[in-house]
Amino acid sequence: MEISEAVRQGKVTAPVVVGEHLDAIAERDGRIGAFRVVRAEKALAEARALQEREDLATLPLAGVPVAVKDNVAVRGETSRNGSAAPPGAPAADDHPVVARLRAAGAVVVGLTNVPELCLSGFCDSVYGITRNPWDLGRTPGGSSGGSAAAVTAGMVPLAHGNDGLGSLRIPAACCGLVTIKPGHGVVPPPERDWYGMSENGPLATTVADLALALAVMAGDMSLTTPGESESLGVGSAIDDYPGGLTPAEPVGLRIAVAPAPLPPGFSVDAEFRAAVSAAAEALGAAGHTVVEHTSRMPVWLGNATVATWFSCARDDARGLDPRGLERRTRSLVRTGRLLARLGMDGAAGRDRWRANGADRWLGNADVLVTPTLAAVPPAADRWGRRGLLANVRTNVTYAPATGAWNMAGWPAMSVPYGMHSSGTPIGVQLVAAPGGEAQLLALAAQLEAAHPWPRHAPAA
Repeated sequence: MEISEAVRQGKVTAPVVVGEHLDAIAERDGRIGAFRVVRAEKALAEARALQEREDLATLPLAGVPVAVKDNVAVRGETSRNGSAAPPGAPAADDHPVVARLRAAGAVVVGLTNVPELCLSGFCDSVYGITRNPWDLGRTPGGSSGGSAAAVTAGMVPLAHGNDGLGSLRIPAACCGLVTIKPGHGVVPPPERDWYGMSENGPLATTVADLALALAVMAGDMSLTTPGESESLGVGSAIDDYPGGLTPAEPVGLRIAVAPAPLPPGFSVDAEFRAAVSAAAEALGAAGHTVVEHTSRMPVWLGNATVATWFSCARDDARGLDPRGLERRTRSLVRTGRLLARLGMDGAAGRDRWRANGADRWLGNADVLVTPTLAAVPPAADRWGRRGLLANVRTNVTYAPATGAWNMAGWPAMSVPYGMHSSGTPIGVQLVAAPGGEAQLLALAAQLEAAHPWPRHAPAA
């Protein structure tokens, strides 16, 4: 928001802003590996053209450098989706989300790394290993790990990602960012939408930036705060919620807190559980009704979520030469095919949870608060060269808490809330029923006011 305001007011030019961020990428990305492609010359040319636009003073993201996850179309660029297997050809047109970002004044400076076919909660591929700016020995999470690392390291102020089973919230929690997976139909989805579970969304360092980016991606400026909307000359339907995004005026929600919501057999790090309880206390102090939610998610849901993961791998590899795929991907695909033959592809569980299972499990609460992760981020390594058991065990052990809300199609966020003794950030997850994006943003703003977080990793 600060960048766009400065560009709109003529305090700085878009080419200068983009150039400074390209310098930061050149300085830092060699040790982090966030980007597969840096569009240096193209981005500068686009920034110069932007600076000449007659409507520059009205653009909500005027001159803001953004990174785009390498699994959606960017005009003139070849999307690799973390793999050497897909045929490569430059995209003729932008994905609608990229087009909206550009129309709002953002400048795409590069495409960020992902694991092959975005099938993992890590971020390694044939294009290298992406590292967590808080601890270069750990993963930034996945599959939007490159985007998260780029924002955390201060190489861009904002990045695009998407979330099929947690792929925005997992890296946000690993890297100390705020993100939102919108509910179904709010933002145009990725081309491969994983049975309607995958949603595009932003990664940011502040709730205000996040709300603005979501509004642009959704084509709906009502999702910004009242102050943002007024400064841009647009209205704000978020005033329909008491207090809007103003922390001083709580919306009076009923909030269920579940520090350990996972099915029997799963454990959650004690410091993560404590952070969830502390966040719930802060929301209670802000005027909400906080209730304890002690029920664990059903075992059948966990089984259906994992089976769905394998099914997505099977579908996304269709038509690709398996000889060009990594070991991890081949094993996920084979398992997906086997489960489909056995009638165990997760479809029945998805339908059951989305139809009424999530509603019944949550009960009469408006919002749910849980840990985003169950354990600290694993090592940054070439997980793609390992087999099925190592990948499934590690993914399911550290990041099992997000997929249920993709299965439900509900909006969900990750909000930073403190630091773990390992030196990595802690994320808490906020979940609401469909249509609850504004409620989640309001609560995140209250948590940010009560417990501010560092915007960037100091090592970056």
